[in-house]
Amino acid sequence: MNQAQQHKPLPEDNVSVTKVEAEGARGLQRDLQDRLQPAHDEPVSDSAPHPEAPAGSGRMVRRTLKVAIGLAIVAVFGWMPLKAILQTSSVEAVVNARIVTLRSPIDGTVSAKPSNPTYLSALSEGDAILHVVNARGDRIRLDDLRRQMSRLENERPSLAAKLAAAEAAQQDLARQAGQFRDGRTLQLEARIAEIQSAIEAAAARREEATAAVERASSLVRSGSVSTVELARLTREQAIAQQTEIGARRRLDAAKVELTAVKNGTYLGDSYNDRPSSVQREEEMRQRVSDLRADLAHADAEIAWLTHEIAVEQIHYINRAEADIRAPINGRIWEMMTSPGEDVRAGQPLLKVLDCSGEVVTANVTESVYNRLKLGDPASFEPNDGSAAIEGVIVNLTGSSGAPANLAINPDALNKEPYRVTVSMPALDSTGKGCAVGRTGRVVFNEGAAKS
Repeated sequence: MNQAQQHKPLPEDNVSVTKVEAEGARGLQRDLQDRLQPAHDEPVSDSAPHPEAPAGSGRMVRRTLKVAIGLAIVAVFGWMPLKAILQTSSVEAVVNARIVTLRSPIDGTVSAKPSNPTYLSALSEGDAILHVVNARGDRIRLDDLRRQMSRLENERPSLAAKLAAAEAAQQDLARQAGQFRDGRTLQLEARIAEIQSAIEAAAARREEATAAVERASSLVRSGSVSTVELARLTREQAIAQQTEIGARRRLDAAKVELTAVKNGTYLGDSYNDRPSSVQREEEMRQRVSDLRADLAHADAEIAWLTHEIAVEQIHYINRAEADIRAPINGRIWEMMTSPGEDVRAGQPLLKVLDCSGEVVTANVTESVYNRLKLGDPASFEPNDGSAAIEGVIVNLTGSSGAPANLAINPDALNKEPYRVTVSMPALDSTGKGCAVGRTGRVVFNEGAAKS
């Protein structure tokens, strides 16, 4: 028999040990009950019913309740991860927004507005942020226009004086021409009257000669008058007739001349169709017209130069100084210059975060990405536990480079390479301002994802 067999305990020994341990434990329990039981309580008799049966049933009830509570906890807190696994959602998602870069329109020196905006400063559309001043702005054209204006303003009084003198001379010559015309009209009317008188005298002599010829003709047959006398009387009759005809021709000519005078044309042998006073009056009238045209041209030039000077003044001011204003509602994302710095035209000065068009950038697995399409509805569930925000998919860039004008580059989401952009107009009404950088996840519409 070896040493292990020598030291092996017998079954009887085990039973006795167990009984001793049980009696010791039962004694300790009774001692503990005696210590905890109040003094006025009756002692527990050995003949009382043993409480093991009710205690066993109570432990069973408590155990059942614990199992039920545990199952409820598992059902509640385990359903959320299970639901997240079963849902078609993104791996990562972050609220994003576009960046607007403001550049200097001119060369100059930067100065800050009195508000002196800093990073994260809220801006409203039209707010002045910076001021750029160019003390060496080009004003050559403005100075040339002003010199032309000064020259025309100096010439205009001289043109006005010449016009006034020419108008006075023209009026005087017109008065002289009028007097000449009136005198010539009276002269022709008097000549016509004289010619008419001569015609009447010639007609009387013609009638007298005709009567003498008739008497002589009757007397020639009786022999009282010689044929020579009859011939002389006949000749005088012809002369009287021609004299009357000539007077009537002169009357017609005088009437034609009078008509021409009344029409402004003068007929005569000693002058042309215009007398010198009328010719000078016409020349002066032409000079007055020229001076009026020159004066009107000068006035038009002055008006044009006034407008051009005003426009060029605005252009010069725009070239000499410029306000950098916020084109949108947002906040300053990055200040790329400081007051006192010299900048060039087109140099970036600051970046403004466009808080009016917030989007959510998310990355998804390849299988989810291949089931999405533009226009599908989606919802963003922030990690802070706030309510989900509805939106729509507006861009699917996949593994290609995402737009570079976003505040947070989508490449920063590196758990999955497939990227989705979701428009969330309701983000503006959440009351949290520009929520760029807030994280969460995007849950896609199940029907759209499965289609």
